[in-house]
Amino acid sequence: MAAAQRSTKIVATLGPSSSDAAVLERMFLAGVDVVRLNFSHGTAEDHIKRAALVRETCRKVGKAVGIMADLQGPKIRVGKFKDGKIHLKTGDPFTLDATVTMGDQARVGLDYKELPRDVKAGDVLLLDDGKLVLDVVKVDGTEIRTVTRHGGTLSNNKGINRQGGGLTAPALTPKDIDDIRTAAQMKVDYVAVSFPKSGADMYMARELLRAAGGHAMLIAKIERAEAIPALEDIMNACDGIMVARGDLAVEVGDATVPALQKRMIRLARQMNKLTITATQMMESMISSPVPTRAEVSDVANAVLDGTDAVMLSAESASGMYPVETIAAMNRICIEAEKSHPVTLESEFLDRVFTRVDQSIAMAALFTAYHLKVKAIASLTESGSTALWMSRLNCGVPIYALTAQTFTRYRCTLFRDVFPLMVKYVGHDREELLAEAEAVLLANGVVQPGDIIVLTIGEPIGKSGGTNTMKIVKVGEHRGG
Repeated sequence: MAAAQRSTKIVATLGPSSSDAAVLERMFLAGVDVVRLNFSHGTAEDHIKRAALVRETCRKVGKAVGIMADLQGPKIRVGKFKDGKIHLKTGDPFTLDATVTMGDQARVGLDYKELPRDVKAGDVLLLDDGKLVLDVVKVDGTEIRTVTRHGGTLSNNKGINRQGGGLTAPALTPKDIDDIRTAAQMKVDYVAVSFPKSGADMYMARELLRAAGGHAMLIAKIERAEAIPALEDIMNACDGIMVARGDLAVEVGDATVPALQKRMIRLARQMNKLTITATQMMESMISSPVPTRAEVSDVANAVLDGTDAVMLSAESASGMYPVETIAAMNRICIEAEKSHPVTLESEFLDRVFTRVDQSIAMAALFTAYHLKVKAIASLTESGSTALWMSRLNCGVPIYALTAQTFTRYRCTLFRDVFPLMVKYVGHDREELLAEAEAVLLANGVVQPGDIIVLTIGEPIGKSGGTNTMKIVKVGEHRGG
């Protein structure tokens, strides 16, 4: 095991810069925990091939790396221009027209034909992540007539947001429904849903995924203004959230995003959900081998907020320095974690446990914290016990020991959790505990004489049955 262990996980998007087996191997060794396949680009075949390469590289480097399929969601974008792009100046009239096929200086088509029904005079439209601002003057049938407030270059297929949100496009498009089936077939570990407005969007995605035979955990990307008042509803229906700061900043205003990020991460941890912080974290490293000071602070602050993972998009997908970016992120996370306060006592006061397995998880944390043990080992079928323990920071690493391959891969996103495989599948508790101890020793996690806290379920091999906590001194013989 590496000398400095990192609790926060790194998600890296795969793309042209990171599709080569040798680069992927270097990225895994530099610290990637989960790869993101962006279904907005490429074909199903591309993604299937890439996923196979990821699994192969995992075997080669002896490390579990999870796979996340990120759905495209509704494309609310302008169409294409005859010359690829135009330049708008302040005061220029410009029309968005659902019937136009090729755009010019005066007008452009729309991917999302319902847009004229969603906007009215007085609305403000933000194009290309807010780089251009258009004031809506009049809506006439399929035409939205606007005047340019802030101009600039507008090129093919750039995104459209309405200031304050309120566009009605459904979260799951026919393409997304097909892509969910592909993701299930690929046996991905996570599926991220773009632009959900409510818990209902997430329930629908889960039903579709289960119907296709998929068992991935569901991540809701929080990127619409409407998602903010519906946060608890959305969180109840998913396994985790992505703080998707790009679209969210355009809809709610960039100044409100940092406080929202903190609130979302805090709420998710209270509700036993996962969090990924994303968008522009190391943006300058697309073309520079070193990050800016602001980017270093941004990543460190997300770690201090308690995020499970920090994410790279273009930096690892199409940037010039994918491996260097991951190495830099790894370094920043490790440094930030050193100063992360352990506030277990106060966090316990706000928690209510009604389930036996959750109570065991909390007891293990409390014991580990006070006994200053070396490690917590959770023998887990589904990974739930490890997930609950990772919601509170007790300053002790949690090892999820599992005989289930899919559980090993799904734990790759949990903060503070390190998945290890145990081969034992019998029903003898002492033999299983001996195997668990052997795996921890073999991985250099513990030495003989160390104290560890073990959690286990009985009967052995049944999911959701963690009901026992044991304090063990490594290497001491235990009778039957």
